[in-house]
Amino acid sequence: MADAPTGDSKTSARPVRILALGGSTRTESSGGEALRIAAEGAQVAGAQVEILRGRSLIFPLYDAETAERDDAVRAMVEAVRRADGLIVVSPGYHGGISGLVKNALDYIEDLRGDSRPYLEGRAVGCVAVAHGWQAAITTLQQIRQVVHALRGWPTPFGAAINGSVVRLSDLTADDPITQQLHLVGQQVVEFARMRRAHGGAS
Repeated sequence: MADAPTGDSKTSARPVRILALGGSTRTESSGGEALRIAAEGAQVAGAQVEILRGRSLIFPLYDAETAERDDAVRAMVEAVRRADGLIVVSPGYHGGISGLVKNALDYIEDLRGDSRPYLEGRAVGCVAVAHGWQAAITTLQQIRQVVHALRGWPTPFGAAINGSVVRLSDLTADDPITQQLHLVGQQVVEFARMRRAHGGAS
């Protein structure tokens, strides 16, 4: 029986590349802290992580009628293009994804013509942070739905964080919530490695 394909040797040799994006415009937001901790989980798993958070995601409103893009948008689209997986963190605003994060995700439409369109073949770790369980859970569900629509693979574990009962900046390394956020990042890296081992483009 033939061995399973292992992919290009140059691809196999380089680190897994993960893009972590999200948070809010507030400097010390819970979403930004959740993003940092989840990204840390991916880094500990051996990935090379790029983080786009908060104010770096303030883009013009996505407009399907024009191909004009500013430098910040082009840089984000290129970061998605080269990523093997993503981590997406959104605060829950009125029970759903924030406009800041949703607008950034809408620009992934610019990858529709790629050989690997949208989020094809990429795992996406999903995290929602809100002031209450209902908003945290509904926001997490919405992130997963958007990832599905973009042909991505939401990781089996997604984290819903209730900011009314926990202060993320106070978490210790062995806190269960820290471990949950680390697991999100680790599962993204694990999926990327499995796909690479079986010859998937990455």
